[in-house]
Amino acid sequence: MKKKVIIAIIVIVLLVLLIPIPSHSRDGGTVEYRALTYKISKVHRLTGDLEKKYEDGIIIEILGFEVYNNVK
Repeated sequence: MKKKVIIAIIVIVLLVLLIPIPSHSRDGGTVEYRALTYKISKVHRLTGDLEKKYEDGIIIEILGFEVYNNVK
């Protein structure tokens, strides 16, 4: 019985740490997926440049450290 309770608690903790919550920004279409352990941002925002109107790319952070960034 104790093993089942411990396994259930571990599963609940993992779900809280790993399930992302999306949030939408009003900067042109950026969507940010946040969980407690990571953050993924799909960037699509306006720039002030006339030649290049939008910045597009993906930013990935794990435990607060930026792992990948290809925003152009």
